[in-house]
Amino acid sequence: MKNRFFQLSLVLLYLWFSLGSCISMDSQLNRSDEISSASWSDPDMGAGYQEPPLPKIREEGLNNQEINSMQVYRDNIRAIVNVTTVNLYQSRFAGSYSQEGSGSGVIVSDKGYILTNKHVIADADFVVVTLYDGTNYQARTIGSDAENDLAVIKFEPVGRTLQTIIAGSAKDLQVGQQVLALGNPFGLEGTLTLGVVSGINRPLQSKDGFLLKGMIQTDAAINPGNSGGALLNSRGELIGINTMIISPGGNGSVGIGFAIPVETALRVIPELIETGRVNRGWIEIEALSMTANLARQLSLPFIKPGILVTSVLPEGNAEQAGLKGGDQRRSVGLGLNSISVGGDIITRINGKEINNVLDYFSVLESSRPGDKYEIEYLRGGIMGLTTIVLYERPPQFQF
Repeated sequence: MKNRFFQLSLVLLYLWFSLGSCISMDSQLNRSDEISSASWSDPDMGAGYQEPPLPKIREEGLNNQEINSMQVYRDNIRAIVNVTTVNLYQSRFAGSYSQEGSGSGVIVSDKGYILTNKHVIADADFVVVTLYDGTNYQARTIGSDAENDLAVIKFEPVGRTLQTIIAGSAKDLQVGQQVLALGNPFGLEGTLTLGVVSGINRPLQSKDGFLLKGMIQTDAAINPGNSGGALLNSRGELIGINTMIISPGGNGSVGIGFAIPVETALRVIPELIETGRVNRGWIEIEALSMTANLARQLSLPFIKPGILVTSVLPEGNAEQAGLKGGDQRRSVGLGLNSISVGGDIITRINGKEINNVLDYFSVLESSRPGDKYEIEYLRGGIMGLTTIVLYERPPQFQF
């Protein structure tokens, strides 16, 4: 396999000298569609190019589990890519310089679509994918979804047939079930680690502050650079996208890694490819997390957690459903000058407890405009119930 770092250096040098003097701080470099014509060309493998066969497994002295792990690796490694991001900067003192990041990705279409984590490619000026054989391709971001930390990028395969990953299911996973993680930890390409499902249906907060639901916990070693890679079952089917680790006191794996279930990815991929975002439902309110501390600040009786509706949009779906916003301003010592109080406190949506704004966004994550949701709320200490038809989420709340 070619040396990835040598190849990447050549790519960056080409990019740097090709763009050189035309790059400025106000050039909007984060838009890959604007720079693709000025950057390097993808390698053309030529008509009729065939991927070379992988060597056969030598089974002598190996047990069945070892043979199966090796087979899963060989069947899927060509569908795993290294994702390298490049950010270009200019400084009055240091001049022009770049910073790199790296992660992994999974080829989901022979047209060159790759699934990865949003945090892997966030704010990148350039995205380069490296295939199993060391070939580099420029990629562009097609769409991203911060609420699930997923993104789709695309490169042009130009003459080569791509191997794609086979989707399985995470619905019936059991603790103790064997899993295999494929990715590029610390830039080390084509790495396989083995482990088991350590837990299921874990809620976890992403770096962007969203609640990731139904996460798969595994003790298969997942390290920086593994993000966006594949978590496979023993049949070699994709069951999750490796996303993050818990690593107290350092960056290395301590056996607590998490993956986004494949069902979540399958739900959002088509929409990311088609529109670049996920179109979710929305309730036209402004709200704050109603906590005991906030209640004290506002001298309000605290009955239970929820979200305090500070305002409803005139003629919006919340107003039509009978929800009420605040009608008086009160100062509060939480970094805000004042807020509107006296509005409803939403405690449940579709039967799910809403303890804070994070829960509110989470319960709407899988919704669609036009869905009907049942809202439970407190008004003057009395419980109320209404049904609301979700509207389309406005652009300022699409992440």
